[in-house]
Amino acid sequence: MDCVFFDTTSIYFEGEGGETIGELGHTKDHRPDLNQMVVGVILDDHGQPVCCEMWPGNTTDVTTLVPVIKRLRSRFAIGRICVVSDRGMISAATMAYLEEEKIPYILGARMRRSKEVKEEVLSRAGRYREVHPEGVSAKDPSPLKVKEVMVDGRRYIVCLNEKQARKDAADRQAIIASLEEKLKTNPKSLVGNKGYRKYLKLDRETVAVNQEKIEEEARYDGKWVLKTNTTLTVEQVALKYKELWQVEQVFRDMKSVLDTRPIFHQLDETIRGHVFCSFLALVIRKELDRRLEKAGHCFEWADIKQDLKALQEITIEDRGKTLAIRSECLGTCGKIFQAVGVAIPPTIREMA
Repeated sequence: MDCVFFDTTSIYFEGEGGETIGELGHTKDHRPDLNQMVVGVILDDHGQPVCCEMWPGNTTDVTTLVPVIKRLRSRFAIGRICVVSDRGMISAATMAYLEEEKIPYILGARMRRSKEVKEEVLSRAGRYREVHPEGVSAKDPSPLKVKEVMVDGRRYIVCLNEKQARKDAADRQAIIASLEEKLKTNPKSLVGNKGYRKYLKLDRETVAVNQEKIEEEARYDGKWVLKTNTTLTVEQVALKYKELWQVEQVFRDMKSVLDTRPIFHQLDETIRGHVFCSFLALVIRKELDRRLEKAGHCFEWADIKQDLKALQEITIEDRGKTLAIRSECLGTCGKIFQAVGVAIPPTIREMA
């Protein structure tokens, strides 16, 4: 495995969530009232699921990356991998381990919380290199420009999407316009509003718009920063990180298409079994997608399920013989069987 993509999500329970797994924590399902578990998924460089990991629901992202790397290297006898992960995985201990073990990585950096990124990386002048120009249709790749910044031997890649930058600026301007209007009527009511609060300047008697905060936020429009120790080109680093969206798509499939959540089991082993079966179904689904794509087909998942479910076989007894009768092969069925290399049974066959 040259490169692995890793991310985590939360899955909530209808119930306590077993003896040790179900805990309250940072929910990505917007259900802070329910116990949950944390599930991590690792994909290979081709977007294929490799394995899944499970933790109690109060596990933080920054503690998950190092154990996963250790297990990957021991389970699959991997000599060299490059880890691509989101900014939520970064901690001082994680970075120290990656550097000590000389493991290549591409990690998202926290722009607002990291003093080095705010004061050194984003303030450095330099010319951006265009990776993808801004297209005219929705099917075109997102516009992307990149530049490299070195800080005391540490390599950062600053990425810019100018289309997103314009949207960020417009959204902020709309918030400021609404904020200024509300300040004229009931300024104290804005203090508890998260959307407005970060743009407010408060003192004992007055509430006003914080111009310094507005200017600071503008520095981040359309940007994200990556930290890497690889020898890949600037363009390759940015594009590899953008492929991390595949993991997010996997989580959407697990939660919605495969109905992984909510979990109703009450024992740790059955909870883990439920998630593993869901992951196994995901692996099979991805393999089916790969074979259909190789055969030149592009079917909706709902159509595939409906057509396969309609394909049935019944047995009847007739004059001492047992016959198996298959229903008509409709819709996508024939092409699916052909793509996976499975022969469709004849319409009528005699059973021994």
